[in-house]
Amino acid sequence: MLEEMKELARKRDLCVLATVSGGDPHCSLMAYATDEDCQEIYMVTQKGTKKYENLISNPSVSLLIDTRAEQDISQPLQAKALTIAGIFQEIDDERKRKLMRTRLVERHPYLAEFIDQGDTELICIKATSFLVLNGLKEAHFETV
Repeated sequence: MLEEMKELARKRDLCVLATVSGGDPHCSLMAYATDEDCQEIYMVTQKGTKKYENLISNPSVSLLIDTRAEQDISQPLQAKALTIAGIFQEIDDERKRKLMRTRLVERHPYLAEFIDQGDTELICIKATSFLVLNGLKEAHFETV
């Protein structure tokens, strides 16, 4: 089941990133890419954003990836929702930053110019668990 959850994460392009600071939750729609084994999820943001400030003050995050857009509107209860819990990690290794940038631009070419701006930061989320909900009742949880 874990491999099916990872495959769902690898196939999608957008997620909702949930961060928290001072007890206040904040959600952001984000383009992302994963590493080969889906252990790390890569994103990019501007350093002055609420989400980035939250990541610095509280590195625990949750990502939501779903299949709503693929579903027949007459069968909305067949959608899958994948929640990935993880930890934000700052990346100082230039080789790793280059890999993250390459993966993001391969997946989302429109991000190339944005990533190269001086006030942007690459985000690496290290996955700690996966929870998939198939429809309303079938749920599977895996720690990594």
